[in-house]
Amino acid sequence: MNLEITKPSKLWIQSVKTRAGVLNRRRQTLVLIVLCVACLVVILAGSNQAAIANQTNLSHRNQAPSWSHPFGTDWLGRDMLVRTWSGLSLSLRVGFLAALFSSIIGLGVGLIAATMGGKIDAFFSWWIDVFLSLPHMVVLILLAFVSGGGLRGVVISVALTHWPSLARVIRAEVYQVRSADYVRLSAKLGHSPFWIARHHILPHVLPQFLVGLILLFPHAILHEAGITFIGIGLSPHQPAIGIILAESMRHLSTGYWWLAALPGAALLAMVKVFDILGENVRALLDPRTAQE
Repeated sequence: MNLEITKPSKLWIQSVKTRAGVLNRRRQTLVLIVLCVACLVVILAGSNQAAIANQTNLSHRNQAPSWSHPFGTDWLGRDMLVRTWSGLSLSLRVGFLAALFSSIIGLGVGLIAATMGGKIDAFFSWWIDVFLSLPHMVVLILLAFVSGGGLRGVVISVALTHWPSLARVIRAEVYQVRSADYVRLSAKLGHSPFWIARHHILPHVLPQFLVGLILLFPHAILHEAGITFIGIGLSPHQPAIGIILAESMRHLSTGYWWLAALPGAALLAMVKVFDILGENVRALLDPRTAQE
């Protein structure tokens, strides 16, 4: 005997699947948030290991990974796990500062351009197009060099080169909100553009700002490691990931693969975790994909 599923039953099953998908995505995002917070706490604790990371012990140099030294030791007998831990902590702090400043710039530019409109919008749109058309790494190197290098140079160069994409997204969102009836009514009641931007538009674009900050964070970390790797970023005396990788390149041909492979894998794992978190938060906040 064939039993046909009625249309209400099909709708009920589809509704249950939709709620289960949303629950799974929310649960997945929550797990990722907890994982990222745990990673942050563990990695930031490595900031206290900078002095230990530079301690040399020539009797334990060039040792392969083992239980006593999970990441091995380098040519000076320094523990690579401690150096990687301290380097990730430094990269994390630099990347967060750069991503935060860059996100604030993108938010401000997007709000001002779309709220004021006219020539101001055309001016900022031109600047966005200019930054997006320039070779990214070349601009990073030039800005880091002009800023004098070091921690300040890295933060300034990364912050001034990562805002255009977020500014473009926020500008489009602001234009969409401006066409809403309640925003038009507020303008007819005599409220200034800045009042409207503060009370109506800013709360609407804050989720985009949060997602942009999370997504910019791993890019800022990678670019900080990149310009430090070529010698323009942080000081060689600091155990940054870029410096660790740059120093390890000279010893790869001798078979000491762990000097670059394990710190590089740790950096990529940390970046990937935050990248996946940003993608899940964006999908969860986007009305078009939140119900998938």
